[in-house]
Amino acid sequence: MQSLSRIKVARAISLPVVILAATCGCTAFLEPREPYPVTPPEPSASSPVPRELDMVSLPAYTIEPPDILFIQAVKIVPKPPHRLEPFDALLIRVMNAFADQPISDAYFIDPEGTVDLGPTYGRVKVTGLTTDEAQAEIRRHLSAIIENPEVSVSLAASSGAQQISGEHLVGPDGRVNLSTYGSVYVAGLTLDQARYAIEKHLSQYLEQPQVAVDVFAYNSKTYYVITQGAGNGDDVAEFPITGNETVLDAIAQLGGLSQLSSTRIFIARPAPNGVGCEQIMPVSWSEISRGGSTATNYQLMPHDRLYIVEDPFIRFNSTVFKVIQPFERMFGFISLGTGMLNQIKRFGLGSL
Repeated sequence: MQSLSRIKVARAISLPVVILAATCGCTAFLEPREPYPVTPPEPSASSPVPRELDMVSLPAYTIEPPDILFIQAVKIVPKPPHRLEPFDALLIRVMNAFADQPISDAYFIDPEGTVDLGPTYGRVKVTGLTTDEAQAEIRRHLSAIIENPEVSVSLAASSGAQQISGEHLVGPDGRVNLSTYGSVYVAGLTLDQARYAIEKHLSQYLEQPQVAVDVFAYNSKTYYVITQGAGNGDDVAEFPITGNETVLDAIAQLGGLSQLSSTRIFIARPAPNGVGCEQIMPVSWSEISRGGSTATNYQLMPHDRLYIVEDPFIRFNSTVFKVIQPFERMFGFISLGTGMLNQIKRFGLGSL
């Protein structure tokens, strides 16, 4: 008897708690609701939601996988003593070279580790040497051709610049690969922060490096256009965000509304966990397309879902077709079999 009274008390306490939990804030346990009202609310002129003719600039772009960064080496000077490598460029000057065959130009070190000074002077192996050692080696080599050659050698370009410059994919681990210089974590950073992180990493190998960083492909910031398929599945299209897209731009990307779609459209804008409910913003397509209204031609933000509702009549027609199609096939097989049996009965098997 005492246990029964305890159960009744527990039920009486738990009921208000359940009601309170169901009525406070947003929860993933609520039943699905119809986000598009029968009559869209009139947009307020003071609404802070950005829209056509009243758009906002997006916050500083944060890098995420799988963005592609374009990194340009501005200043790449190896820390001394630099050992020459293939594809380094040397500025070589020989003051008393033959007048018709001067040596005063930039020479690339080929994959074999040599510089080609021309058919008369031949090749000199310089990989693994410092510039001073390379200068002495070139002077020794030319001494057999030119009397007391006056040689000057300096590093014009490092092969490291070729390894850094170009497009770099931000991998799933949030890093960009800089070839022999390793990788740098850039996910979640702005372009300025990424540039600082890359220069700091390269300073381990280079003397006060300077790079320029820009986004080559905006792959991580996208929005989605979901088109109901009238009972035949939903189509989902993904488009990159450049900061200037509106509802009209998104539908133009699709080539317009399909024959399966109605003019009932809304934007589902997700909110971070714990911040609050997602925003459901109805769109008046007829006002945008025929009336030139900008009130609901909202500016799209990263991760927005633009949802295009199906035409209910086509959905009904599709549902009816799905229901009756098996019976039509069954009756078709029965009719075909009956026809064949009647033909056999009247004319025999020889007529087949």
